[in-house]
Amino acid sequence: MYRHIAANALLLLIVGLVALGFVVKWVQNEYRDPGPLAQAVMVPVESGDSLAVVTDRLAEAGVISNPSVFRIAARYTGADTQIKFADYEIPPGASMAEVMAIVTSGKGVSLNVTIVEGWTSWQAVEKLKTVENLTGEIEVIPPEGSLAPNTYSYSRGDTRASLIEKMTAAQTEILEEAWLTRDPETPLQTREEALILASIIEKETGLAGERPQVASVFVNRLNKGMQLQTDPTVIYGITGGVGTLGRGLRRSELSAETPYNTYVIPRLPPTPIANPGKDAIVAALNPAETDFIFFVADGTGGHAFAITLDEHNQNVAKWRQIEAKRAAEAEEAAEAAAEAEAAAEAASSN
Repeated sequence: MYRHIAANALLLLIVGLVALGFVVKWVQNEYRDPGPLAQAVMVPVESGDSLAVVTDRLAEAGVISNPSVFRIAARYTGADTQIKFADYEIPPGASMAEVMAIVTSGKGVSLNVTIVEGWTSWQAVEKLKTVENLTGEIEVIPPEGSLAPNTYSYSRGDTRASLIEKMTAAQTEILEEAWLTRDPETPLQTREEALILASIIEKETGLAGERPQVASVFVNRLNKGMQLQTDPTVIYGITGGVGTLGRGLRRSELSAETPYNTYVIPRLPPTPIANPGKDAIVAALNPAETDFIFFVADGTGGHAFAITLDEHNQNVAKWRQIEAKRAAEAEEAAEAAAEAEAAAEAASSN
């Protein structure tokens, strides 16, 4: 009798072990087989999320088909304590094993924010305020010119202040490198003066190839003790870098005695008027060797440069003709649009 009981118990044990083996094999297959995801999806893991919360979020996103297997595997491998806060992109068909590796890697998707060359520090701060994935406030607007325009990567939850620090460090490095390789004959005495001139160059032209020539005009004027006579400085004196002027300059503003009116002061303004990019900084410290004293828009997006006032006046006259032609074309287009609208209204009323 006891032998019979022992034999039955052994049989049950064997059956149980075989069944357990099948279960383990099935779990392993479920864990390693391709998942149900048809296309890549972004899954956020919040700070402090538990294994259960992460598992439910993955299941809701259609990443995993068996939450129980995912949780069992996570606890068995110890991955349940290794899940890291980030935004993760899960590729199509990712197995649960691959998903586990992703959410424990800490290598989330990088988000980006772009600070444009020539923006003021106020504009840069306003941009960061609109980025919802950043946290914290910027209490003080950074000094003008201190931020390096570029595209910066960040992770959700990073602070706005940390990005400002990154931009400031980048601009300091750029300025230092350019200063060490500057033209020894530059009239610029300090790094701050280099930033000031670079910011003017940045506001005067958006063409990279023109920056050294524009720089040469201003450097030539500084060397001759001439006023820089550049509109962007006057505009900055009015706005303080906050918002935009939204209109043309008045004659009274061009003759007003202010620290930023380079039609009046025979020197650089007291501070940068924007955040210049690397190319503008390098151009300010290594201008092209020219005799140019003047430049004016040429109608192509660039500028016409001149050595003499007579030549400059001719260039200005050409630019005025281009402006007049464009204004006439715009007026004609507006009149044509108005006539078409009136004709349409008349047709609809008949």
